[in-house]
Amino acid sequence: MTNEIHYPRRRAIRTILKNGIALAFGFLAKFDVEGQENIPSQGPLLVVANHFHFLDPLALIHTAPWPLEFVGGSQTPNSPSTVSWFAKAFGVIPTYRGTGSRETLQTAEAILKQKGVLAIFPEGGSWAHVLRPARPGTAFLAWRTNARILPIGLDGLLGFFQRLKLGDRVHVKVKFGKPFGPVAGSNGSRPGREELEGIGHNIMREISELLPPERRGFYSPDPAIRNAALGTEIYPWANASEG
Repeated sequence: MTNEIHYPRRRAIRTILKNGIALAFGFLAKFDVEGQENIPSQGPLLVVANHFHFLDPLALIHTAPWPLEFVGGSQTPNSPSTVSWFAKAFGVIPTYRGTGSRETLQTAEAILKQKGVLAIFPEGGSWAHVLRPARPGTAFLAWRTNARILPIGLDGLLGFFQRLKLGDRVHVKVKFGKPFGPVAGSNGSRPGREELEGIGHNIMREISELLPPERRGFYSPDPAIRNAALGTEIYPWANASEG
């Protein structure tokens, strides 16, 4: 697998897509980017961000200074059909809910071994508008690849098309946090499910610091905000099996 993957992939089509995204956002949105001093010049790097809206990947592509690879769900039930088309054209590395996704892991490892930059949304979907716990796959990938982790907070994309209908130019905020890691299991061993959950919580806490207080949900220090977020932490596809 490693010999078949060359980072960055699909340069021609991705250049076209990135330019198209820049053109669209240039007319429709205003981006406020913070924390650029925290951005490493190259990988290997695992980029993690909150996922509240199906336009989140486009915001990362638009603001990232390096070629991005993405790991994403093979199915996107909360997104319009155009998202599936874009994912296939861009070459998102599919992960299949309810499976170990061995090929996904091998592809991700191959990219990071070439000092690539790999983006993933730890929550595993965009079913809520506040931060939720990470799925164990992100923590396992971080441990397995030994890559540093760059947290990013995305805010302002909720209600994007409704605001456009009102004639507003959407204000999007992208905040880069400080890289951390790599993460490790206790005693250098492979982490179990409970330890992976702990690593995942640490990753999400780093992201929460980059979001407005009302969006921190499960990770807010405010009991009222945590209470209002109850139920959002339930993963909708816990019993799904894809692929």
